[in-house]
This record gives sequence, structure tokens and C-alpha cells, in this order.
Amino acid sequence: MHPSCHRVLSPQTPKKQWENATWLVTQFVLVGFSNLPHLRTTLFTLFFLMYLVTLSGNVTIITIIHVDRTLHTPMYRFLAVLSLSETCYTLVTIPNMLAHLLMESQAVSIAGCRAQMFFFLGLGCSHCFLLTLMGYDRYVAICHPLRYSVIMRPTVCLCLGALVFCLGFLVALIETSMIFSSPFCRSNRVEHFFCDIAPVLKLSCTESAGKALGIFFLSVLVVLVSFLLILLSYAFIVAAIVRIPAAAGRRKAFSTCAAHLTVVIVHFGCASIIYLRPESVGNPAQDRLVAVFYTVVTPLLNPVVYTLRNKEVRVALRRTLARSCGVCK
Repeated sequence: MHPSCHRVLSPQTPKKQWENATWLVTQFVLVGFSNLPHLRTTLFTLFFLMYLVTLSGNVTIITIIHVDRTLHTPMYRFLAVLSLSETCYTLVTIPNMLAHLLMESQAVSIAGCRAQMFFFLGLGCSHCFLLTLMGYDRYVAICHPLRYSVIMRPTVCLCLGALVFCLGFLVALIETSMIFSSPFCRSNRVEHFFCDIAPVLKLSCTESAGKALGIFFLSVLVVLVSFLLILLSYAFIVAAIVRIPAAAGRRKAFSTCAAHLTVVIVHFGCASIIYLRPESVGNPAQDRLVAVFYTVVTPLLNPVVYTLRNKEVRVALRRTLARSCGVCK
């Protein structure tokens, strides 16, 4: 008997007890990349280097925005919050994945699995809402420039930021509670490298079709509503940019949105592939491949996009480095 399972006998006759035994899962085993033992060292090195670049990139963005006063605007404060949230998002999954690539044991307690899923979903939903808020900020800046400082004053930004994370973690609490409301007995093997919705839900003892449908519609609500609100913001932005007479003015207005739009496309594209589809379509190997993209690659792209495609951040970075070098001398 596997140590992560307890046997519960059904109320049948003694002769039928062994045949009708039900095994309750007390801890999960993350399958991860166990099917690729010859690539473990390579994958660990690759993911570890990408993780270091992601962390250093996000820390750099947060530091620059904090140090350089020219970036003390709502747009860049939201970017700093996004980078901080992205850092926490990667901390939830990547260190465990790296540890499991080095160790034979990939066991995780049910409580640990629940906590990982809660923070992963909470931060993921908060990203959707935060990107929506950043889209609204760009709409106000371009469509109502004279009223921008009044509409996006610090107290309003603080309240909107708090609302974003409250809503994100409320959705995560609802989904996690639904998934862990019943015991698990079908197997203890989670076909993933972290506790995601679909692979854990498949192990539930009770019929999971109703739960899966409820979680699906909640995911649709979060992803589609957020994305549609961003599209609405950009519809007004494009209409305003088209009315700008000078080509240089149009380019400048669009350049302030380009980085945000790139991150939106990548983030919502990955979220749609994983969470906005019927459960039967899911393939564990394909899911892990896409999950690697949105847990490892996407967080790496965000700081790269915002530093390479944003002129003000590049200028502030050079200014900060020049000051640092001057102090060192």
C-alpha cells in the first residue's frame, strides 16, 4: 500500500470488503518531468538560469521605478506592482519545480497543494485584473490627458490596486474551496509539475463534472471580462490616436501602449489555451508544455518587454547606472 493512501472499506459483506476497498489520498505525487529522466539536469540548468534572469529583471524594474522620480506616475507604479506580483507568482511554482528536478521524491501534502493552488490562482487572476487596470490607465492618459492627474490620483490608484488583488484572491478562494471540498481517491499522481486545477480535479472521489463546469465559467468570467475591458480601452485609445494630426504624436501615443499590449496578448493567450477549453480536450504532456511557457517563459518576457520597448524605463536605467558608477568612483 502506498504511504500516501489510506484504505476505506465499503459497507459490504466481509468477503466483498477487500474487493470494494477505496483508497483515500493523503498526499499527492507530482509527476512533473519524471518521464524525461535523461533531461533532468539540462532542464534544471535552463529553468534555473531563466528564473534568475526573471528575478533580476523584475527587481531591476521595481528598483528603477522606486529610485527615479520621473517614473513616479500611476503607469509605472502599476508596472512596479506587476513586477512584484510576477516575482511572487514565480516563487509559488518554480522553486518547487527546480527542487523536484533534483530529487527523486516529488510528494506534496494536500494542504501544501491547496496553498500552492490558492496563491497561483490568486496571483494569476490578479494579473488579469491588474492588466485591465493598466489598460484603463492608458485610456485615461491618452483620451483625457488634462484630467489624468485628477482621475488617477494616488488615493484612487491605491484603492483600485487593493480591489484588484482582493478580487483575484476571492476568485482563487472560491475555486480552491470547490476543488478541495471532497476527498481524493482515484489516484495520488498529479500529472503536472505543480498543483493546477485540471490534474487535481481529476483525482476527486465525487463526480467532478459540476465542479469543472463551475470553475470553467468562473475562469471565462475572469479572463474574458478582463480581456474585453482591455479591448474596450484600446478601442477608445485607437480612436483618440487616429485624431492626432502629427505622425510623431501618434507614434509617441502608441509607444506608451505597445509594451502593455504585448504582455496582454501573451498573458491572455496562455490563460485561454489552458483554462478556456473543455476538460476532455486536455492532454497532460501538452498541458505541461504550455504551463512551462506561462510559468517560466512569460514572466521572463515581461521585464524584457518593459525595459527594451519602453524608452522612459531605458533612460531611467541608464541614468541610475550612471549615478551608481559616479558614486563608485
